[in-house]
Formats: sequence, C-alpha cells, structure tokens
Amino acid sequence: MRKVVFLDRDGVINIEPGQYTYQVEKFTIVPGLFDALNILKDKGYQFIVITNQGGISKEIYNHEAVSSVHEYMLEQFRQAGVDVLDIYYCPHHSVNEQCICRKPDSQMLEKAIARYEVDKTKSYFIGDNVTDMGAADNAGVKGIKITANDPLINYLNQIN
Repeated sequence: MRKVVFLDRDGVINIEPGQYTYQVEKFTIVPGLFDALNILKDKGYQFIVITNQGGISKEIYNHEAVSSVHEYMLEQFRQAGVDVLDIYYCPHHSVNEQCICRKPDSQMLEKAIARYEVDKTKSYFIGDNVTDMGAADNAGVKGIKITANDPLINYLNQIN
C-alpha cells in the first residue's frame, strides 16, 4: 500500500491569482513547493494532484488548455526531481451540472485510492479550500487546510 499526499492545484502547487489559471504563461509555482515535496518524498510519500477545473464547464477554457498547463507543471516537477503518480481533474461546475467528482465530493480521490492502492490511514490531502477538506473527509483521508499561496513547508509538521 502506498503513502500518498494528494495535492490541490491552484493555491497549493501554483499561485492562485483569484481567477482561473489556464495559461502556461500565468502558471507560477508557489515558492518552496519542491523543497517541501522533496522532504515528503524522502519520508516515502508519493503525489497525486486533485483539482476542480470548472472553467471548462463555464466555457472559459477547454480540456486542451488544462492539458497544456498540466504538461508544463509536470515538467517543472520532473526538473525538481519529484514524480507525480497522476492528475485527476473535474471539468464540471455546479452552475451548469451536477456530478460526483467535483470537490467536496470525493470520486477523484476514491478513483486514485483504488487505482494506486493508497493506504488511507497514512495519506493526506493538502488544499486551500473547505471543498478540499470535504473531499478528504468524504474519502477517508486526513485533510490539511493551508492558506492559499502559502509555502507548503510551513505545514509539514502536520504530516507524519
């Protein structure tokens, strides 16, 4: 069984500018992210990204824009020596449709837990929103709520 740290994207991995981040040129990694992730990696944790991307449903951007941002993000992770097992994103938004994948629902987490044989008792979900904490609770993993854009290193004492 794997120990996993699930990471919300906007506000945890990249700077949350207060609007949708769907352009590579506006995607900025939160300072110190990779220092924190390398510490967690040394403790045996692996990483999965879980993110709502409701701008797709609102037709602000499309799946291709998300893919481009994620490819760029993964390249930044590779350069820092940090592997990402997978990325799960929900393209829906409650103003347009209902789904069970959009956080605070937990389908994205549950799929990842099943696919990657995650030990829920030794795993965490780090997010900057109450919906992230709801998804963590619904999936049975410990949630750690951080302040958006705050360096993750400030919260490592909450992870065993």
